[in-house]
Amino acid sequence: MLLNNRPASLLIVDDSETTRATLSRRLKSEGFEVATADDGERAMEWLAHHGVDAVLLDIQMPGISGLEVLRILRQTHSRTQLPIVIVTGDTSSDAVVQALTLGANDLVSKPIDFPVTLARIRTQLSLKWAEEALRESEERYALAARGSNHGLWDYDLLNDKVYYSPRWKSMLGWEDGEIGTDPEEWFGRIHAEEVDRVEEELQAHIDGHTAHFEVECRMLHRDGTYRWMLTRGIALRDPSNQAYRMAGSQTDITLGKVADALTGLPNRILFADRLNRCLERSKKHPDYSFAVIFMDLDGFKLLNDSLGHVLGDQVLVSIARRLEDCLRSADLVARFGARQTVARLGGDEFTILLDNIHTAQDGPAVAERIRAVLSKPFSLRGQEIFLTASLGIAVSTAEYEHAEDLIRDADTAMYRAKMRGKDCYEVFDSKMRADNLVRLQLETDLRGAVERQEFRVYYQPIICVQTGRVESFEALVRWQHPLRGLIFPGEFIPVAEDTGLLVEMEDFVMRECSQQVRLWQERYPTNPPLRIGINLSSKHFVQPDLKAQCESILHESGLDPSSLIVEITESTVVPRPDLAASIMAELKALNIQISIDDFGTGYSSLSYLQRFPFDSLKMDASFVRRMDSSESSMEIVRTIVVLAHNLNLKVVAEGVETLEQFATLRELGCEMVQGYLFAKALPAGDAEALLSGEPPWMELFTGGSLMTRIRRVFRGAFGVDRQQLQ
Repeated sequence: MLLNNRPASLLIVDDSETTRATLSRRLKSEGFEVATADDGERAMEWLAHHGVDAVLLDIQMPGISGLEVLRILRQTHSRTQLPIVIVTGDTSSDAVVQALTLGANDLVSKPIDFPVTLARIRTQLSLKWAEEALRESEERYALAARGSNHGLWDYDLLNDKVYYSPRWKSMLGWEDGEIGTDPEEWFGRIHAEEVDRVEEELQAHIDGHTAHFEVECRMLHRDGTYRWMLTRGIALRDPSNQAYRMAGSQTDITLGKVADALTGLPNRILFADRLNRCLERSKKHPDYSFAVIFMDLDGFKLLNDSLGHVLGDQVLVSIARRLEDCLRSADLVARFGARQTVARLGGDEFTILLDNIHTAQDGPAVAERIRAVLSKPFSLRGQEIFLTASLGIAVSTAEYEHAEDLIRDADTAMYRAKMRGKDCYEVFDSKMRADNLVRLQLETDLRGAVERQEFRVYYQPIICVQTGRVESFEALVRWQHPLRGLIFPGEFIPVAEDTGLLVEMEDFVMRECSQQVRLWQERYPTNPPLRIGINLSSKHFVQPDLKAQCESILHESGLDPSSLIVEITESTVVPRPDLAASIMAELKALNIQISIDDFGTGYSSLSYLQRFPFDSLKMDASFVRRMDSSESSMEIVRTIVVLAHNLNLKVVAEGVETLEQFATLRELGCEMVQGYLFAKALPAGDAEALLSGEPPWMELFTGGSLMTRIRRVFRGAFGVDRQQLQ
């Protein structure tokens, strides 16, 4: 008998010379190489120096028994490595059990039936050959698995265990010994949105419904990102067509997949595909509803320009993870299931598909959850960065035919949220679509307005509470539209900011009002001279040539730098405080005044007051409005005034509209006020009239008690009573 292309070798161990000779002669005639030993001791000695394929071992021998030889051999040779066939005249069950327990492969009884003995020897050698071939095959497979660029897997369906090749594990960032054989090592890493689909595809192939298994899905990498994997496989089946084993490969296709390369989220193409599937489902099932949330970060472009694109990308990745974690939270999964999709359309725009919503409030509820998740600071290089987002929600209806229509309407609602003040959400309705067309027309007109210089500067006086004198003006822009007339900034400033026209508009305002105030200073000299406050947007403030721009405008107008007040909000300095401090230092070097506007509405007011070189503080109108009705608001105003004075800052109260507000602010020590109680923003001619004569409120500051004078002057001069002024 040949074994691996060579004659199989046997050792016959028997104390009977006749038996040894007879078996040796007949086995050699069958093609075996045969050696013999007459007792156990010589057999052990021979085996210590020679290799053999199988042993034919007599149990009853003098000295060392066959069973003892069997026991010793099994300590160093397995059943596969060295098959041992026991020869015995005792065929009782006890003897058979004892021999098999000690490791015998088979037994033959005496007197020896040679054909039976030959068949059993050949059977054991065939099993040995098959085991060795299998081992070589497994070694070959293991070598191929290690050398392959694909990850290989082998699923034992009967025992529910999976072999994962080293390459399979390394694709996901793990070492060979760090992943076991549990199927959960695979399915537990599949993205929550896709695990059901993968399991369904796998089961379909196991059940014989598909010719092969092939699926694309996201899998969690050790670094916390998701990678797109293409998994292929095929099942092995028994004669009854039942699958008992599957094997296949895994390939990383992230770079070529329709997914966002930065965050690993689906991109617009994949999002639209899933959205279209929802639309198809809604046509078949009228009770099925879904919603799209369109999210755009507020002020991200400024942050990206300030921090740099590398850190900006890190923020986007962090946002992506927060959004995924939010939708994977237990309560949302319990309510909507695990099929929600978060996608990045590009830049700082994200979309969320809420599959199978139950009520009209589901979309707003999730939007609020997202706002809460984003409200927590992002830590970058030791800095805490705060971000907000504007969100728009579009809910499925029968009129929708295409995914892009839902995305468009959610986008429209998002812009409405931005116009409402940002950091909020809006739900789309059909009126918004018409409003959006109006907005597009407004954007077109706005571009022309810049070229035609249709903007007008209005001036709101800021009054000294002790003297009633106009200390300064705040410059505010209006748009003199050729068809619509005067348009207020709340309508066009957001559009100007989105289109990049805001910096150009603010440059115009700065030049116009600097020249105007310089002219007023010459006509109506005061000590100190009249000043002008100009609001600078976040984008304008971080322009690298801001200092040079201010120098140029001041030089052209002849306005002294100390007469120019640059007003900025806290949100301007939050994204990159180091850059803000550097810019302020440049402005202060020119002797330009700096005021913090809308104080109290930002994130870290107290820390910024201490850090930056502000000259004055403008208290937000919301605090002033609530003074009359809330004792706590009164205390907040008092605290702000005291705090500002301790830091050598002057206080300007915005939004003063009632006599009581004015009297209280004067009593608290607020230096300046502005608001409709005195004057709204005025065109240049009306503003100059206040400077050329005595303003109507001046009688408040001469003779009698303050409240008596206030009531008398305002009732007489303006023809209104106290109730009307409130």
